[in-house]
Amino acid sequence: MSATAEEKQYKLDSLKWLVIIALTTSAIYGNYYFAAESFLYRAIAWLLVAVIVVFIGSKTQKGSSLLTLMHGAYNEALRVVWPTRQERNQTTLMVVVVVLIMSMILWGLDTFFGWIASIVIG
Repeated sequence: MSATAEEKQYKLDSLKWLVIIALTTSAIYGNYYFAAESFLYRAIAWLLVAVIVVFIGSKTQKGSSLLTLMHGAYNEALRVVWPTRQERNQTTLMVVVVVLIMSMILWGLDTFFGWIASIVIG
């Protein structure tokens, strides 16, 4: 794709961002103005505005690159090999044992240095 074609595709980005800011600002003000109305109606309005804002934002250059990044991250997350139940349990047990051992060592050092300090201070 040529640079001029990309420029035309994202030509109105600043206008789109202004619309996004205006929609978000009006949603905030509307939530304040209609505070006496039911929370359900205000939540539905917020969700509707959020969907519109995300749709408009996805049509900008930054939004398009964010969608590409999120798609790539999702594909990478699908490739993760999760541990089996046995591996998970063994790892958890090892962590608990190490934490208990280290806490006992630190408790012993704290007691020892407290005893030394009480001898020195008197």
